[in-house]
Amino acid sequence: MPNEIEIKFRIDNPTALTRALKQADFKQLTPSTHEMNSLYDLPGQKLRKRGELLRLRKYGERWVLTHKAKGSAGRHKARVELETRVENGEQMDAILRALGFEPTFRYEKYRAEWSDGRGDVVLDETPIGNFGEIEGPPRWIDRTARALGIARSDYITQTYAPMFFEWKRRTRSKATEMTFRAVGKKSDLELR
Repeated sequence: MPNEIEIKFRIDNPTALTRALKQADFKQLTPSTHEMNSLYDLPGQKLRKRGELLRLRKYGERWVLTHKAKGSAGRHKARVELETRVENGEQMDAILRALGFEPTFRYEKYRAEWSDGRGDVVLDETPIGNFGEIEGPPRWIDRTARALGIARSDYITQTYAPMFFEWKRRTRSKATEMTFRAVGKKSDLELR
């Protein structure tokens, strides 16, 4: 089973991080691309209570359905992840609803993907700030983080949903989802 091992971190200076990625021989695989995510659950939040996640993602024009098993969080977050491309996202949404699943949370971002051939680094512009993810083998994650100037104390092992709800409590926002419209913010790409 494919295991996802990753950390997130806050990006304070996207330009400096991009420069560091190039110096570390990372190649940009995709430009910053719009991504909309919907999390689904059964009545009573059965998946969430088990620590699982079911997500339908639209990245550019590509749809992907993902299931993430309950993970473990030490220095890195690790969990089994299964995903597949979906030809028609609207139909997949209808199928999930017909099976009793309901969307429980939506979040969006603009994501750029980078790789050095051993692992991946993604740069996310979200309505609650800029974040990066480093995904790959644990030692590689730590070496890559050091090369990019990211301290272990800066590692984040949460997913975006709890990060959003922490942000919401801190800012007293009335937003119910992590979208640019709900938060009342424009993305840097929308402002260009």
